[in-house]
Amino acid sequence: MKHIIILISVIGMSIWSAQSQSLSDYYQVAAENNPGLKASYKAFEASMQRVSGARSLPDPNFSFGYFISPVETRVGPQIAKFSLTQMFPWFGSLRAQQDAASLLADANYQKFIDQRNHLFFQVASSYYELYELQKLITLEKENLELLKAYKQSALTHYENGNSSMVDVLRADLLLKDSETNLTILELKHKPLEQQFNRLLNQPDSVEIVIAYSLSPTVLESIESDSLLANNPEIQQLELKRQASEASEIAANKQGLPKIGVGLDYMLINERSDMATSDNGQDAFMPMVTVSLPVFRKKYKSAKEEARLMEESYSYQKQEVKNQLTTSYDLAQYELKKQEQLMVLYEHQIHETQQSLQLLYSAYSNSGKNFEEVLRMQQQLLKYRKLQLNALKSNLTAAAKINLITAKTFVESTK
Repeated sequence: MKHIIILISVIGMSIWSAQSQSLSDYYQVAAENNPGLKASYKAFEASMQRVSGARSLPDPNFSFGYFISPVETRVGPQIAKFSLTQMFPWFGSLRAQQDAASLLADANYQKFIDQRNHLFFQVASSYYELYELQKLITLEKENLELLKAYKQSALTHYENGNSSMVDVLRADLLLKDSETNLTILELKHKPLEQQFNRLLNQPDSVEIVIAYSLSPTVLESIESDSLLANNPEIQQLELKRQASEASEIAANKQGLPKIGVGLDYMLINERSDMATSDNGQDAFMPMVTVSLPVFRKKYKSAKEEARLMEESYSYQKQEVKNQLTTSYDLAQYELKKQEQLMVLYEHQIHETQQSLQLLYSAYSNSGKNFEEVLRMQQQLLKYRKLQLNALKSNLTAAAKINLITAKTFVESTK
């Protein structure tokens, strides 16, 4: 009897305790190693390179001409000509192009942040799956030991003539079930651990250390006006909208005249037939060039394209807001639901433990109702598993809320 009570007490220990910090360490490893996240950051760095190039002037034009038949001038025959011209866009054009490129680079950075947050959510979800599996294996092992004790007790009662062999067989059937469940759970551990390691881009053989116990999360509701203030997906779309607005300004300025400044240098030989002032003097000719953007269709198309993309990003932003707000409401519901279930299961576990102890005490004295003892013990195991699943769902819902609001992730990088 004392042995059974000790086993029940061990199973009855609460799985709620202070949250381990090891998950934060895995966030750091994932951020440093995940190849998809590295690719996203490289894309951001590449977009940054376009910012400086967007404000660069167009390349100057240099030309050289040689007169096969020299052109006679007053000061001598002209034999060659060099020309250098630099075009300048209309005032503010380069700045508008740079603003658009800079905003797109910022949008790519927000895309990187959003991908990082999704990676953290995947890491957290996979971590909680491993935690649940670890605890399920522990519960099943404890159940197995308890059933062995029950079987031995039933066998003792049978040998003393207080019960039938059926009680021993019933315990044996549950033992086989428990052994099979334990084998299946242990088989599941390897693929889950491999999945976790691949998120971190680590070898499959690296052992994952899971916290011994985790606590349920209780989050305060966030005001609707600040719900998505830090969400990088929303910020990314807003930056793209602003970039389209800047592109529209740049397209408008591209349709204005461009001014070019240049210099012609002409090589002239001396005249041999007569002497003149400045005989053989090379000539310089400054030039100003103005482009005439008379073919307006391409400029109008570029401007209209930028305007339509600006509207598109505005609609996308509103759609994503609606989706994220709905996801947030569902995650909050899931969080509160699991909180209520955990309270219920804790009460059910307490009541079932008491009933089990009373039933086993009666069985120890009379050798009767062993089937009810086994049923109650399996009911206790069921509530413990449900409690564990509710804890995992609670933590996953909290991670989902953190993904949507980016609150925890923003705070962790300050």
